[in-house]
Amino acid sequence: MTTYLAGIDFNAPSHEVARLLIGVTVLVDGVGGRIVETEAYDREDPASHTYNGPTIRNAAMFGPSAHAYVYRSYGIHWCLNFVCREEGHGAGVLIRAIEPLHGLETMAARRKLDDPRLLTSGPGRVCQALGITREHNGKPLALPPFQLLPRDAVAPDLPVAAGPRIGISKAMDTPWRFGVARSPYLSKPFR
Repeated sequence: MTTYLAGIDFNAPSHEVARLLIGVTVLVDGVGGRIVETEAYDREDPASHTYNGPTIRNAAMFGPSAHAYVYRSYGIHWCLNFVCREEGHGAGVLIRAIEPLHGLETMAARRKLDDPRLLTSGPGRVCQALGITREHNGKPLALPPFQLLPRDAVAPDLPVAAGPRIGISKAMDTPWRFGVARSPYLSKPFR
């Protein structure tokens, strides 16, 4: 299976992949948009689900790169990660927010709201809007229902900001959160 998608080598370190994903379009069954916010995690990172080794829950993160790792956060929201590095390493990129561009009516119906700024501004919202569930866990990003499209003509000029990750209690100062600096679709503005 390929590890090179949308112009990105998913075998690279997760913080590099996280930055390169900004501006890439992610679609699930044709619904999605431009990635505007990500966070990187690695096995040596105490904030990562893989820090203590493989479990049933995090097994997909130890699988081949360029696959989905989907988990339930606080028993409420699904969260989508893209697996990075070589098989067995345990690294990934959390998709925190996208700019909704494709299938807005479907996203609005799933989220039960119309404000485009609130459709996909947070990892739980992304999954709800795109219809992502545990069924997507472990699936290759190179095959349907997923589709990753390279940055379009607008995306190369997007100003990428970096800063500390959000909502974690360990390694809070690691600057592995990346995003479009002034995007109205971010889960939280950059300082």
